[in-house]
Amino acid sequence: MMERYELYCEKEDGGKRIDGFLSLTLEDISRNRIQRLISEGNILVNGKAVSKSFKLKSGDIVTVVIPEAKEAEISAEDIPLDIIYEDSDVIVINKSQGMVVHPAPGHYSGTVVNALMYHCRGELSGINGVNRPGIVHRIDRDTSGVIVAAKNDFAHNALAAQLAEHSMTRIYKGIVYNNFKEEEGTVDANLGRSPKDRKKMAVLKTGGRKAVTHYRVLENLGKYTYAEFKLETGRTHQIRVHMSYIGHPLLGDVVYGPKKCPYSLKGQTLHAGVLGFIHPRSGEYVEFSAPLPSYFQDLINRLGGKQ
Repeated sequence: MMERYELYCEKEDGGKRIDGFLSLTLEDISRNRIQRLISEGNILVNGKAVSKSFKLKSGDIVTVVIPEAKEAEISAEDIPLDIIYEDSDVIVINKSQGMVVHPAPGHYSGTVVNALMYHCRGELSGINGVNRPGIVHRIDRDTSGVIVAAKNDFAHNALAAQLAEHSMTRIYKGIVYNNFKEEEGTVDANLGRSPKDRKKMAVLKTGGRKAVTHYRVLENLGKYTYAEFKLETGRTHQIRVHMSYIGHPLLGDVVYGPKKCPYSLKGQTLHAGVLGFIHPRSGEYVEFSAPLPSYFQDLINRLGGKQ
């Protein structure tokens, strides 16, 4: 099914290149794919095709056309999945740390998508493109925990609408550097691509997209803190960037925190513990949880935690 929607260029977006504007606005679509859509004539400004270097003006209407997904060329792989729940519309899994959600350069096998294609045998939504059948949202490779995939376009559209409305319940747990002065708080700071490093996200004083993270201290672990994070929005690397911004980077996060970690970790200590949403078919609220992985719990115990 082809997707088509329009974006309005606000005053602060005037002067931005079209590909840069879309890479900030369409977080789930890579910049390379955006540039391909532009070159294929699927991105229009005020009804006319443009080049990737086209600069926007305030008031421009950007039309985005995403062609119907073609049959995926990626392979189904018999990879074990930790399935929390499954029915004819959705499948909820507990993703292990180190597993990539969808194929991308350098990771074309061993992903959640490869595993889902084998397990679901053709019953996955095709809305999100050939490399991401069924994928409604994702979590980082080194973040473990609950994610949901859609088995059909009906379910995908319903879940995507809840994501857009920020109505899903998404609660994470993590270990951060330093102790908080308060037991709970909120970080409300816009996020976008870092102007210094396009591979990283950053808090932006102007522009970017609204991002809100609520945090709560669970336990102090010496110079570290075990905390809970509830997402009001779901931007790329949101918790990692927000915590680094306020002086509490996640333990093990060498991208947004110290380059050297005092423990042998494979990435940030972040776990998607709870995911809740309105079930697309029944209309009832459902909520799923995943326990901390053993390495995470062992680290808490090592740091003197009582959890």
